[in-house]
Order: sequence, then C-alpha cells, then structure tokens
Amino acid sequence: MASRPPKTPVRIPPPRPTEDRTPGPPLQTPQVPPPAPDADTLAKDEYALQAQLDELAGQFQQIKSQLRHAQKLASIGTTAAVIAHEFNNLFTPVVAYARQALDTADVELMRIALTKTLERAATMRQMADRVIGLAKQPDGAAKTIKVREIVENAVGCLCRDLDRDNISLNLQIDPGLAVRANENQLLQVLFNLLINARQAMLGRHGRLTVDAVPTHDGRVEINVRDTGCGIDRENLDRIFEPFFSTKQNADKPDRRGLGLGLAICRDIIEDLDGTIDVASEVEVGTTFTISLPQAD
Repeated sequence: MASRPPKTPVRIPPPRPTEDRTPGPPLQTPQVPPPAPDADTLAKDEYALQAQLDELAGQFQQIKSQLRHAQKLASIGTTAAVIAHEFNNLFTPVVAYARQALDTADVELMRIALTKTLERAATMRQMADRVIGLAKQPDGAAKTIKVREIVENAVGCLCRDLDRDNISLNLQIDPGLAVRANENQLLQVLFNLLINARQAMLGRHGRLTVDAVPTHDGRVEINVRDTGCGIDRENLDRIFEPFFSTKQNADKPDRRGLGLGLAICRDIIEDLDGTIDVASEVEVGTTFTISLPQAD
C-alpha cells in the first residue's frame, strides 16, 4: 500500500488583541475668534467705566465729608455737659442779684444786676457763637491763618475755664506766625486735641502747652502738650486707627470717646498737605505734633 503524503499543518493565527473601545475625545470644532472691538466700542466702554469711577469717587468724598462732620458734632456733644455747667455758673450770680434787688427795691442793686446780666449774656453769646462756628460745614478753601488766633479760638470752644480743672494753660506762639490751611478744618483738629488733653489731666494738677515754631523746610510745627496720664506703648501704635478708643467706658460723658477723633484728625491734616505724630509716656504726658505748610 502506497503511503500518504504528510498533511501540511494548518497555521492558526494568534488571537487579535482586544480593541480598545473607550471612546476617544470628541472632535474639536475649530473656534472662530470673536471679532475685535472697533475703536468706537472701546471708546464708549472706556467712557462708561470712567463715568462710574468718577461717580464712586464723588460718593466717597461725600461720605468722608459727612463722617468728618459727624465726628465734629460728636466732639461738641462730648463737651455738652461742660457747656451746660458753664452756663449755669454764668446764670447763678445774675439770678442772685436780681432777686436781692427785687426783694429790697434797691435801685443800685438793680443797676448791678442789669450790668451782670449784660456781661454774662455777652459771654454766653460768645460761647454759643464759637460752638456754632465749629459746627458749621467747612467751605473747603485754604487761606492764611494766624496760628495763635486759631489756637485761642479752639481753647474758647472748650467753653471752660481750665483753671477750674487745676489745669494751667501756656501758649508759646508768635502772633505773626501763620500757616496755609482750611480754617474750620484746622479748628476741628485743634479742638479735638485740646479735648483729649483736658480729659487726660482731669483729677490731677496739669499743664497744657501749645507752642508753634517755623522749620527750615518752609513748614510750621504745632505742638499740643499735656502732662496727663499718657498712653500705653501697646495702644500708641493704634492711636490713629478708626474706632479705637481707650475711653469708651469712661464714667462721665465728657471723658468718653468714639474712637474716630484722631483718625479723622490725621485724615484732615493729610488733606492739608501736613502730617501729625504723637509721642507719649505713661504718667508723664503726651505730645501731638502737627506739621503744616507755612504761609507766605
């Protein structure tokens, strides 16, 4: 029997790798850039943005002005008890003389009573005029201001004889020395500093000194010095922060503070192209130094 030829082996192809059926990223649609704005559109947008900025700036200035005025009224309110006490002191002798004159029908006493009435009425009117002048809104105009005159006006706005608080007043200012500033704003700053100085010396014998000297760089330094309780070092760095006060819980109204006075004082002085600094030592005293441009 003839032998059969061997069978050719059948080659089985290797299995194909499993296809990755994870969907690929979607086809990207070509992005067409938006058309560039033309010059007219840019100009309109810039104009609208600038108008909004101007409006916000105006509102900010208005709010700042209102805040300054509110603080000024608060400072006057702080001295309200002092003013009422002073008015009472002025009325007391007038009433006493008038009653005695009426009871005795003494013409000479009547003349004295009328004279005292006119004197006291003039004093009270001067006090009222100073407070009203302090409360009015500033006109915003800078002018030449005699430093001694405005300091004396600020002292008068206290409506208080400092001798009654055992505080001696010492003014060391050349009558001719002048600065360039807004009169009402500078008066507000000095009034606030004097209130603080008086409060720091209540209950002790004190000395309040205000001096002013020209400097070599065309400026004037005004120093308000007291010999009061002083300021702790940890509080000294925060003294000009808004709403920071060490007197919020004082027992008497004329010794309390809102924490806005010195912050607004610094804001006002900086607007007047000036600076304000403070130096203090506990149980020794405090000095506030204002630097302003000297008037020609």
